[in-house]
Amino acid sequence: MKTAHGIVPYADFQWTGLFMLQSLADLIAAVSGNDEAGKKFDDNDYRLSAAALLVHVAASDDSFDEAERGVLHDALTQRFDVGADAASAMIEAAVTADREAIDLYQFTSMVNRALDDDGKKKLVEMLFLIGYADGKLTEFENNIVWRASELLHVSTQDRTEIRRRVRAGIGDRA
Repeated sequence: MKTAHGIVPYADFQWTGLFMLQSLADLIAAVSGNDEAGKKFDDNDYRLSAAALLVHVAASDDSFDEAERGVLHDALTQRFDVGADAASAMIEAAVTADREAIDLYQFTSMVNRALDDDGKKKLVEMLFLIGYADGKLTEFENNIVWRASELLHVSTQDRTEIRRRVRAGIGDRA
């Protein structure tokens, strides 16, 4: 877009430059065979919403430590079938999404549209695994899992059974 004097506004240069830089980065990633590392996760990708819920649980005790990050990374690579680099990128995008979030609904509504009942129950299991990653499920972590489960339409009975199964699997009898 040019002005009446044939001058291209600065904003157009800025966006064009950003687009060109991203295109160059995509080309380099494709040529180097590292396409997955540069992969972006769309705001409409339910996996990003699920990861943001997981990050929310992990960060609820004011520490997103290495144990929680490791469990989250493993969960994303195994459950969402993404590579290690893509899982790391997803975690960073999820941290940002969680930081900018107003509530859990924006994440659970997307997950509700994408997953069936079994998929939602598996996500609740992942939420509990993240909560127990540092050995104990705090009151805050448990509350977030409870609220997310309600928004995901996972019954109290199913949530309680999932929690019992996760606790038994990690040896926490408390």
